Amino acid sequence: MKLIVQIPCYNEEHTLAVTIADIPRDIPGIDCVEVLVIDDGSTDRTSEVALASGADHIVRLKSNQGLARAFRAGMDACLELGADIVVNTDADNQYMGADIPALIAPVLSGQADLVIGDRQTASISHFSPIKKALQWFGSYVVRRLSGTNVPDTVSGFRAYSREAAIRINVLSNFSHTIETIIQASRRNLTITSVPIRTNKVLRESRLFKSIPHFISQSLITMVRVYAMYKPLRVFFFAGLVFFLIGVAPIIRFIYFYLQGAGQGNIQSLLLGSMFVLMAVFAWLIGLVADLMSFNRQLQELTLERVKRIEFDLIAKAKASSTKVNDCRKDED
Repeated sequence: MKLIVQIPCYNEEHTLAVTIADIPRDIPGIDCVEVLVIDDGSTDRTSEVALASGADHIVRLKSNQGLARAFRAGMDACLELGADIVVNTDADNQYMGADIPALIAPVLSGQADLVIGDRQTASISHFSPIKKALQWFGSYVVRRLSGTNVPDTVSGFRAYSREAAIRINVLSNFSHTIETIIQASRRNLTITSVPIRTNKVLRESRLFKSIPHFISQSLITMVRVYAMYKPLRVFFFAGLVFFLIGVAPIIRFIYFYLQGAGQGNIQSLLLGSMFVLMAVFAWLIGLVADLMSFNRQLQELTLERVKRIEFDLIAKAKASSTKVNDCRKDED
């Protein structure tokens, strides 16, 4: 059983060594623990520090692609290296490496495909009341959209089974946390969470520029991913809003028309008709999007099969190469 801990990094030369040193290399039930660092176009000594600190693998992106794309590149690399379990953690040492055994336990026992570390944010002292409230509300919305019961939906400390790593496809450019939960739920993967601890803050978060920016990007991600899997429902309710808005002025026109004053209120009829037409268009778009979603599902199944074949072949080839090299060393 092979575990790879992946660490997406962008200019993390000051905190990366501490993070790697905190990762346990001997875990019950795991034969091999490796560390993979994704250098997301860093302009400092992140890669050099990673090598000096004991990272087993480094994936270098030529330019800064963002957390979601770095995460995706890391997952592909982990699958190529034959990982049975992938743990994602942050480079700022926010999460305790000692909690990795507890995090992967549900995956090891076959009880879950995706395990999310619950930071229990309500008890974190350095989180402001506003941040705690936003985290609670955001997690509530994601739980409603995904049909899961994950307390801390934006936690980056996660364990993925090989099955989950193959079946999840990150499309967002902002963050992988929200998208992977909704995707995993809609693809019938088992999701659970375990309580974890956090370390002392070494630096402020650089994922978002401000709270309004974080909220807007998170909402866009939620709507986009949910609409991808439930387009008919999204466009139905959007059309329903337009329809209800349009009905009000139409009823107003009908009222005045029956009173003999319809000629002076024709604008109400025009305005209402415009909104009703927008509702019809939204419903038609939803119907077309729902039909297109079947093609997307077929494409996902095809991509999943291609991934299985590709990554299994690569992993077997690397394992065979390693055995050959070991045999040559023995002969020497």
